[in-house]
Amino acid sequence: MKVNIRKISERTGFSPATVSNALNHKRGVNKDTAAEIIKTAKEMGYVMETGITKIKLVIYRDRGVIVGDTPFFSLVVDGFEKACREAGYEMVLFNLDRRAEDYQKQVDNLLLDSSTAIVLYGSELTDEEAVVFRKARTPFLMLDYWNHDMSFAGVFINNADAARMAGEYLINKGHREIGYLKGEYRLKAFGSRAVGLQIALQKHGLELKTEYVVKLPVTMDEAYQEMRKYLKRNPKLPTAFFADNDNLALGAMQALKECGYKIPEDVSMIGFDDLPFCEIAVPRLTSLRVPKQELGRLAVREIVEMIQGKNATKTKIQICTEFIERDSVYDLNQRKYADIG
Repeated sequence: MKVNIRKISERTGFSPATVSNALNHKRGVNKDTAAEIIKTAKEMGYVMETGITKIKLVIYRDRGVIVGDTPFFSLVVDGFEKACREAGYEMVLFNLDRRAEDYQKQVDNLLLDSSTAIVLYGSELTDEEAVVFRKARTPFLMLDYWNHDMSFAGVFINNADAARMAGEYLINKGHREIGYLKGEYRLKAFGSRAVGLQIALQKHGLELKTEYVVKLPVTMDEAYQEMRKYLKRNPKLPTAFFADNDNLALGAMQALKECGYKIPEDVSMIGFDDLPFCEIAVPRLTSLRVPKQELGRLAVREIVEMIQGKNATKTKIQICTEFIERDSVYDLNQRKYADIG
């Protein structure tokens, strides 16, 4: 005969609600009571389930300049929340700020909590800080973070290949003097994008010249202000820039236009993320579209399989971007043909 909560309640003398709470590791049950219930359940052959009904999306912040109230982040969370609801799990949003006085205590509590699955949104995470999360006692997944550590399952963007594609596109459009708008806050994602761009350049015998690398703040307004200061020095500019993200690209474009440069005729531009602003910018910004909602949905799919015991193997899944061609890249081949004519 199948053992259920009612039968365990009859054997132990505790109410069905108390038995259910103990088996699901919920707070409010006396420690000794919970231990007795779980011991009895095992003796009776009760099939213990994970008891996990919630998925905690932990937003890791180092400086808080990347993850925040942005269209990118909001769309990822929206996809995450919808997928949780469809799968029958409650989503819990939890902010983890490394600058907080009780940061270590918060981390310890997270790692000891076996009642809630964890997806760590790690855009701002460093390799050094990631190590501690190996101790998690619950299904655990990294989102938008990757390193060579095989301890973590993860879902992240294929940054290097996407940036390589952007570089190839610029080269095919006749550009040989290609620059890089480098986010001054160095995320691992930005590092991968820089590598991808250089791979494309090296393939064609080109190099990323130091004078064409411009370091900018990662918010749009600050990128605009810093680019204005840079342009006042009358620097030699490349014919095209690849930017670490759309904020850098859009801020730099506005500064270039105000300083008398034509986009894309004088300087072409490619961004990354494909934020909604790209479509209304003048000119419209060519960018690499990250499927933001799908990023969140896929993370939920993977963590649910871990909760249900369907996938015990650590996997790292790369999300591919889509190249969105708009108006911010000039085809230099046309100019060459005109000169020949």
